[in-house]
Amino acid sequence: MGDDAPSTFLGLSEDDLASFDIAILPIPFEMTTSWGEGTEHGPAACIAASSQVELFDPLLPSELPCGLNYHTATAWSSEAPSLLEQLSSIKSYLEPWMNGESFPLILGGEHGILPPIIESLSAHPKLSGDVSQLTVIQIDAHADLRDSLNEERFSHGTAARRALDVGIGGLLQIGIRALCQDEAEFANADSRVETFYARELFNPINGSEGWNRLLDRIDTLEGPVWLTFDIDGLDGSLVPDTGTPVPGGLSHWGAVEIIEHMFASKADILGADVNEIAPGADSPLTEFNAALIATKIIACHTATLLHAKGE
Repeated sequence: MGDDAPSTFLGLSEDDLASFDIAILPIPFEMTTSWGEGTEHGPAACIAASSQVELFDPLLPSELPCGLNYHTATAWSSEAPSLLEQLSSIKSYLEPWMNGESFPLILGGEHGILPPIIESLSAHPKLSGDVSQLTVIQIDAHADLRDSLNEERFSHGTAARRALDVGIGGLLQIGIRALCQDEAEFANADSRVETFYARELFNPINGSEGWNRLLDRIDTLEGPVWLTFDIDGLDGSLVPDTGTPVPGGLSHWGAVEIIEHMFASKADILGADVNEIAPGADSPLTEFNAALIATKIIACHTATLLHAKGE
C-alpha cells in the first residue's frame, strides 16, 4: 500500500470535532487464525479499497456523508504478550466509542474481536450494563460455537460461544454452512441461539421459502441489536482471500437485503463490525466487497437518522 493510500474510510474529509455521527474503528487483530492469514492487514486494505466505493445509495437524498460527521479513528494496536491481554486492550480501545454519541463501525481483524466488543457495549446507555437485552445478528459461514479450537477458548472459531458467555440475550445466525457436530448440538440446545442455515436459505428445491422466512424474522426484531458480519458469510467467490472462504453463501444483494430489513425493523441497531477481512495478493476483490458491506451499513444508519430528523 503506497503512501498515497487514503487514511479515512470512503476518503471523506473530517472536521476537528469533539463528537461524530459515525466512527470507523479499525482493529487489525490476528492471533488465532487457523488457516489463511492476513487479517491484521485487513482493516487498512478495506479503508484503501473504500476510496473506490460510490457514495450514492438509493435510500438517501444525496451522496454520503449526507451532512453527517465521520471519523476514522487511529487503529487499535497492542504489544501485550498474551491473547487475553490483547482482547482486554480491544475492550479498552472501544469503550470510549460506546457512549451512544457515535455509531461505531468496526473493521477487523479476526472474529475473535467479538467478545471484547460485547463487553465494551455493556457501557452503552441503551443497555446500562445489561447485555442480556442485546441481540447479536451473526452473518457467517461458520457457527463459531465451539468451546475451544486448537485448545484455545478465545479463538476466532469460538467467538459466538464466548459472546453468549458474556451474557447476550439472543444470537441470530444467518448463512451458516460449516460447523461441527458439537456446535450443531449446542445450537439446538441453547434457546438463545436461532440459526438460519445456508442450505435452508439457498436450496433451489425450497425456492424462496427459507429466504422469505428469514426476512420475516428480521422484520420482527425489536430492542438493541449488534450486527457482526464475518465476510466469509458471503459466497467464497466474492471474498476469496478471507481466511476460510466457503462456497454456498450470501450474494452481495442478499446481504444488502438483510441489512436493509434490519434497519427498517423496530430494532435499535447500536453498531456493527465487519470482520475477517484479508487483502488479496492478486486482486482487491475481498477488501472491496468488505468495503461495500460496510458502506451499506453506514447508508442504512444514515437513512434511519435522517428519517428520525424528518429529513
